[in-house]
Amino acid sequence: MAEKIKCLIIGSGPAGLTAAIYASRANLKPIVYEGTLPGGQLTMTSEIENFPGYPEGISGIEMMEDLKKQAKKFGTEIRYGAITDLDFSKYPFHLVVDNENRIEAESIIIATGASANYLGIESEKEFIGNGVSACAVCDGFFYRGKDVAVVGGGDTAAEDVLYLAGLCNQVYLIVRRDQLRASKIMQQKILQNDKIKIFWNNNVKKVLGNQDDGVTGILINNNKTNENNSLDINGLFLAIGHTPSTKLFQKYIEIDEENYIKTKPNSTQTNISGVFACGDVKDSVFQQAIVAAGSGCMAALEAEKFLLEKE
Repeated sequence: MAEKIKCLIIGSGPAGLTAAIYASRANLKPIVYEGTLPGGQLTMTSEIENFPGYPEGISGIEMMEDLKKQAKKFGTEIRYGAITDLDFSKYPFHLVVDNENRIEAESIIIATGASANYLGIESEKEFIGNGVSACAVCDGFFYRGKDVAVVGGGDTAAEDVLYLAGLCNQVYLIVRRDQLRASKIMQQKILQNDKIKIFWNNNVKKVLGNQDDGVTGILINNNKTNENNSLDINGLFLAIGHTPSTKLFQKYIEIDEENYIKTKPNSTQTNISGVFACGDVKDSVFQQAIVAAGSGCMAALEAEKFLLEKE
């Protein structure tokens, strides 16, 4: 016998929990399944200073705990577990949790987020949140007047390196090819900036540092000449893309060429009526906690309207 749920929220980052706050206040009795990373990617951020309401800053873990408490206060039930199978071809929607428990949902809010792509080298894992970052806008402020490096060659890397050049003493751009994929105007800005030095045809082989000081340098290797170089830096920023968590939904939900969920203009509504998407799982542009939270609000309001019209 399947459990019947009025509003199911998949994901527990700022988008999912904001949706839960609004949905519970609307008496939709939302149930949140946290997924494999409770609290989402934000829990991997050591300090957040750009989210309104926290003038002294706050850790990602603390912020997500605050959001959980607020959602629970209004009646949200938060469960540990992951959706492992689903069927959106019939209504109510059928889903399976942890390959075992079956549920039927009248409305669904997808807030599974997107994971930053990392280099995949062993040494970087040690310094994630302690000198290695995948968000220059989030963490660049902490490196004012210091030396940093950015890895990547597309528009995101170009935006990050120019942003950091406005804050930092020296910015190294590590590009694995002999050219940038960024737009021509962005390339011109980079090449004209004296604070930016580009290392073409290079890959980061090792992140150097210690737990007390964080990152102190990187070892790079030229893939044409096999020459190694070490750079003294205080922070390493990765701008090599994100992977949205959409694989589970792709049989039923329309996605774009980068695998982000498509939603209707000015809406969180997907191609399936009653299924909404919010946060980084649908946002390939901004990917900020405050934007995710805002879209979580939108999703809950639209789910409420959908359920009212169903009655």
